[in-house]
Amino acid sequence: MNSKPPSLAGNRFDREILALALPALGALAADPLVSIVDTIFVGRLGVLPLAALGVNTSIFSMAFVVFNFLAYGTTPLVAREVGRGDREAAGRVVVQALVVAVLAGVVAVGILQAFAAPITAAMGARGELQEASLSYLRIRAFAGPAVLLVTAGHGAFRGFLDTRTPLLVTLGLNLVNLVLDPLFIFGFGWGLEGAAIATLIAQWVGALWFVDLLLRRRREALGVSLRLPAMTDLLPFLRVGGELIVRTFALIGTLTLATAIATRVGMIAVAAHQVGSQLWLLLALVVDSLAVAAQAMVARYRGSGDPLVSRAASNRLLVWGLGTGISLSLLFWALEPALPRLFTDQPEVLAKVREIYPFIVAMQPLNALVFVWDGIFLGLEEFRFVAVQMVLSGLAASIVLILVIPLDWGLQGVWWGIVTLMAVRAATLAIRYWRPATG
Repeated sequence: MNSKPPSLAGNRFDREILALALPALGALAADPLVSIVDTIFVGRLGVLPLAALGVNTSIFSMAFVVFNFLAYGTTPLVAREVGRGDREAAGRVVVQALVVAVLAGVVAVGILQAFAAPITAAMGARGELQEASLSYLRIRAFAGPAVLLVTAGHGAFRGFLDTRTPLLVTLGLNLVNLVLDPLFIFGFGWGLEGAAIATLIAQWVGALWFVDLLLRRRREALGVSLRLPAMTDLLPFLRVGGELIVRTFALIGTLTLATAIATRVGMIAVAAHQVGSQLWLLLALVVDSLAVAAQAMVARYRGSGDPLVSRAASNRLLVWGLGTGISLSLLFWALEPALPRLFTDQPEVLAKVREIYPFIVAMQPLNALVFVWDGIFLGLEEFRFVAVQMVLSGLAASIVLILVIPLDWGLQGVWWGIVTLMAVRAATLAIRYWRPATG
């Protein structure tokens, strides 16, 4: 990236950052917030259902979040065309994303249903834990196309610099889940399966809402044509998707390995890891809203021919990220006695959570810089670079994680692996960002 951005007042960018990031904060919570709500209610059922939910959270992260290129690839591609003033080209990207979402979602459902038992076994689930995990997985798997349509919808509207619409859809989706979870879990007595059914319905409500907005109510305003793209039209989008799939697979694969190792440490350990992961994810959502702003702003400024302004905006976003990370660390440190109890009242699980809570608090400034840098490079469409640096980071973390069981490091060793992941990501992103010849 050019190292000499113009001198521009931070206030210009601050207003734009807030206008994009604040609504994006709620919209980003679509599937993760559903999992958090599920964890709160399922945690009241006992250690076994909570552990089974933890196993499934990682499985679905691997199965569906690997396709988050439908958001992270669509946003800069649409924003670039918007910056150029070509709404029809932006609309074509939207249709391509929706088509890929449906196709990939159907394939994902088929794989999850056919290989449910081997997948849960690979996660370390055995006996009654595997039985509970399978019952949840087989129900929620049918939300596959819906999850990916929601992901594509987020990416499309962000590219049009509209983060308010995804926020509205997200609030509706999560309201459905919030109402149905206690009704199905406790009211109907369906337990863990009730949580799966509630999530399934909520995700399809969100998916159909996005499809209606993009293909009917706002179709003309967004420049969206109802013509199905040919396979050749999908090739450039799929190339970008392939690079981002590598990036996401490396990230989620590493986090899934962390859960698998925690499962092998013990049932109490994986239940505590599930609570810790949800807290960590809750913090990540706050900072990732700045990454969404970075993707849209950087891509738009580049599309309109303003690379120097793009660099100045990037610098300002990093300042916001660091400040947000420090603030989150202080907030969660102060709330340590109360927050874990939102997810479980099991004394043995709470004791384990206290062992890893310092990791969650201390990592926030580092996490914040990593997420913002990631958004900047996605906005620059440096998809191959972010894929390579994520693979290197995942390999470094995996080495630490693989040593946890033989060296008896316990659950804290699992979280040292996560620290390694974020530290290597930060180092590689920082070196590339400050190298004068970049971009």
